[in-house]
Amino acid sequence: MCFPRNEFKLGQRDVYLGTIANTPFYIGGEQFEYWKHTQLTIDVVPGRGSGFSVESPEGVRFLTRSRLFSDEEAIALQAEGPPPRGAQAPG
Repeated sequence: MCFPRNEFKLGQRDVYLGTIANTPFYIGGEQFEYWKHTQLTIDVVPGRGSGFSVESPEGVRFLTRSRLFSDEEAIALQAEGPPPRGAQAPG
């Protein structure tokens, strides 16, 4: 689900992944633990979005693609330390 900025209250376990269109992007802590070994790419494609998600009335939907990080990428990410969570995160 995607929500308009400031319409979703962040929890302490929510993980900041980056920005999309100048908007902070977060993933739930449990989801992050499952996906942390992968690069996620978020695309916008034609189609019907989820019921309450922000893209739903626009005639588009978000599509997430993933691939495993290479060994080199995994080492670099580990060296950076854990990503910001909750209040630590920008946005």
